[in-house]
Amino acid sequence: MAKGYWITFYRAVSNPAALAQYVKLAEPAIQAGGGRFLTRGTAVRAFEAGIKERSIVIEFESPTKAIEAYESPAYQSALKILDGAVERDIRILEGLS
Repeated sequence: MAKGYWITFYRAVSNPAALAQYVKLAEPAIQAGGGRFLTRGTAVRAFEAGIKERSIVIEFESPTKAIEAYESPAYQSALKILDGAVERDIRILEGLS
């Protein structure tokens, strides 16, 4: 089975303190779901319509595991902290076998 990748693109962060609080809860919730952080931080360089904000790539055993981690009660609890604090978009992709 192909690996799953959870990719987050932040478009804007209006409340860095809320983001920091979210990270403290979200990271252990994601890791408990089998997620392994491959990269996170501000882009070194952005091209075309890219925004040079925070981006994250997390690897999972499968796309199903990534979705389960996102939908888990622990992650959903952490997610509530971000309400109104950031604008972002999350995608779950299937890796190439």
